[in-house]
Amino acid sequence: MTCPHLTYRAESDDHRFDTERAFCTVVGEFVQPMRADICNDRYDLEHTTDCEIYREHAGDGRTDAQAGGDP
Repeated sequence: MTCPHLTYRAESDDHRFDTERAFCTVVGEFVQPMRADICNDRYDLEHTTDCEIYREHAGDGRTDAQAGGDP
């Protein structure tokens, strides 16, 4: 399952891209490819547990260390 907050956009307010890029609607920014891998649950990653942005938005409130991630 893909993160519901991930979209792909071919343009920003002032620039058009050759290919669509990953955009996080929670933070309102384009995200790096590794972040998009987490959002798309690739490489045994899950956005519900491995993405601090998703957890904070979902109201989890755990820190990365408490969730088993990097401190």
